[in-house]
Amino acid sequence: MKKKLNSGCAGILISLLIIVPSIAKGQSERAVEKKYLSELPKVQMAKTVQKYRMTAIYTNRDLYGNFTGKTMVSGDYTRGLPGDSSMWNNVYISSSNNFSDAFPTGTKQEYMENFRYIPSDKMMEEKSFKSFPKSVENVFARNLIWDMMSADIFAWNYYDSLKLNVPYIIPDIKGEFNMADIGNYSHNKIVLCWRGISEINGQLCALIEFNAIDNKLEITMDMIKTKGTEQYWGSILVSIKTKNIEHADMYSGTIQEIEVKGMKDKFLMKTIRELEIRRIQ
Repeated sequence: MKKKLNSGCAGILISLLIIVPSIAKGQSERAVEKKYLSELPKVQMAKTVQKYRMTAIYTNRDLYGNFTGKTMVSGDYTRGLPGDSSMWNNVYISSSNNFSDAFPTGTKQEYMENFRYIPSDKMMEEKSFKSFPKSVENVFARNLIWDMMSADIFAWNYYDSLKLNVPYIIPDIKGEFNMADIGNYSHNKIVLCWRGISEINGQLCALIEFNAIDNKLEITMDMIKTKGTEQYWGSILVSIKTKNIEHADMYSGTIQEIEVKGMKDKFLMKTIRELEIRRIQ
């Protein structure tokens, strides 16, 4: 009888050793889900100066996939300056006609050095770029500004509306708008989705994905005219403690019909853009 009792106790003990950790694990998982995956925490954005390095690589090909050239645009972006202003420094544009070659140092865009502004709708007006040269290359510099503003909008403006793995269509960004008098852009729709929690730079972050498909693009400048469509997508890591952007990536594909002044025939070109926003302070 004693032997059977001991065996029974041993069986109960073994069962407890199996069940208790399982219960604890289940409770721990539910606690994590409740804390981090039920909703994004309500936090105030930290009022500190932040610096980022943005790099965008444009790779051009014809419709058959043949490489025709590439351009790299990079710059240092500072936000959180007095008056909620932002500033750019060390903006370089570099090009290469060989796919496998590294980019040369490139040309510093002096008109962008200490270029300061308050991010707002006014940055879609031509007068905001009165210090920029009248050249095709300055479109790349403008894109740095507009892409950074887009990242800010996707990270912050709809933060409280996002639910885990539920696509959210931005209601107030749709239709055609003017790009500082150099052309027009028309969004079909922009979709955001909070996909989960990740970690970077020692910060727990909300992973927010975005995409915008079948957008129309038209540029008209002195030397060049283009017309085509663009798709873009990417992800942003937003700290759930400070609400600052810690990292972002964006990719886009554009197909355009291009007319260059002095050239007899129009031609078609496909451009792939790979963009990274990396926090450096």
